[in-house]
Amino acid sequence: MKLEVSPRQRTQEAEQNEGLEAWKHPKQLCASLDYGEEEEEEVTRMVPPLNFGMVDDGVFRSGFPDAANFRFLASLNLRSVVYLCPEPYPEQNARFLGRSEIKLHHFGIQGRKEPFVGIPEEMIREALKVILDVRNHPVLIHCKRGKHRTGCVVGCLRKLQKWRLSSVFDEYLHFAAAKARKTDQRFMELFDTSSLVHLLASQC
Repeated sequence: MKLEVSPRQRTQEAEQNEGLEAWKHPKQLCASLDYGEEEEEEVTRMVPPLNFGMVDDGVFRSGFPDAANFRFLASLNLRSVVYLCPEPYPEQNARFLGRSEIKLHHFGIQGRKEPFVGIPEEMIREALKVILDVRNHPVLIHCKRGKHRTGCVVGCLRKLQKWRLSSVFDEYLHFAAAKARKTDQRFMELFDTSSLVHLLASQC
């Protein structure tokens, strides 16, 4: 099941092409963004963030982006970023979002290791509400490494999309690899999607 997009969102491909065209002249854009020499060198390369992947139409996931990834992110014409770490957003990243008119949705989920893991279910629900709202698309979901917090949010989204649990876990393991946590998988297994089903249905 895919997230249904509005007519406005169906123009996304054309908008992304326009974004790519603009970034054929990165030096001019860097000047307009007031970037220094070091930032300009990083930005002029097209490099995706760590653990980057497409979740669905207009929904992406990754680890924490840095200046080396800004040109790539600009090509996505993002409208929103769902940030899942508790720390304040770095100034350099916040400046990129501001200049690019990208809205930041901050959900401060602690990155604890097992067995002292407490995944805040209500915060996951609030993040999913942002992701399900196509007015926020294209949207990037990220934490630090794009493994655990991002993996749990995407896994819960997959349950809402009626994926089989085995497929949800396969996707989680693909990104988490050797760092996979049983507590994350248990959280996804028990996550109740009933309070969010109407949000998915409203987009259909």
